[in-house]
Amino acid sequence: MDIEKRAKRKREQLGGALLLLLAAMIWGTTFAAQSEGADKIRAFTFNGVRMLIGALTLTVFILVRSLVTGKWESRERILTALRGGSLIGLALFGASSAQQFAFNDTDAGKIAFITALYMFFVPLIGLFARRRISAVTWTAAAVGFAGLYLLTIDPAEPFSVNRGDALALLCAVIYSFHILLVEKYAAQADGAWLSAVQFTVCGVLSSVMMFLTESPKFTAILSAAPELLWAGVMSCGVAFTLQVVGQKRADATAASLIMCMESVFGVLSAAVFLGDRMTGREILGCAVMFAAIVFSQVGDVLIDALKKKR
Repeated sequence: MDIEKRAKRKREQLGGALLLLLAAMIWGTTFAAQSEGADKIRAFTFNGVRMLIGALTLTVFILVRSLVTGKWESRERILTALRGGSLIGLALFGASSAQQFAFNDTDAGKIAFITALYMFFVPLIGLFARRRISAVTWTAAAVGFAGLYLLTIDPAEPFSVNRGDALALLCAVIYSFHILLVEKYAAQADGAWLSAVQFTVCGVLSSVMMFLTESPKFTAILSAAPELLWAGVMSCGVAFTLQVVGQKRADATAASLIMCMESVFGVLSAAVFLGDRMTGREILGCAVMFAAIVFSQVGDVLIDALKKKR
């Protein structure tokens, strides 16, 4: 029975990992959209509109799903989604704001990889919550961090960090808390409800800041419609929901390692859509990070197999 349970758990973890990898791919392509959007409208305007598009997309999905299935969420689970989604939305507001402002000072590929530092911060924060982190996870995080170094740091200027880099790093720290909050509430509430609430909270806060600090113009927003629709429907409506569902089946630290693959997809999309090109060093960094992701998923299995041979 124990063997069957472990096999079932492994299948669930694999399914969760695939959902998180798909989310990472969508987020990676969104970096190009965010970079293009930053040239047309300001940060709070972009985030306010995209988050509310995401909230609307999920609200329609929830209504259609409930009407088709005839099943509606209980009052208790809705209250949990409202409470948890609000906290997650606050974290998302901080992380997404810092990230979007970073596009004013640095390029999309670099932001993608600095943001992926959350793979290191998640287990570090977990220590303060007295979470046990396996040796495999720590090893994968260390290897991934080395790959991140190859991708982001110029050997000629190893200590060069501009304002955009600092904002992307702040995004990574805040997003680490976002991941841990998602793990906490994903098992207690419906994924679509949780995502809809977080986008509503983030969208409202971003919109308030938009009117307080920016001068949004409808023509400018309309010119950024393709970027906003991709970032709103796909990145928010689809990818963040995949994150919530995927994290129900995966540990937060392992999830952060998988999702940091968004940085690889971010560089690739920047190359395809923005004309950016990767150096040999950056390609090596991608390969090292990918190896870290694979090891985080199969490391325990390999170690168990080696022990059995002995």
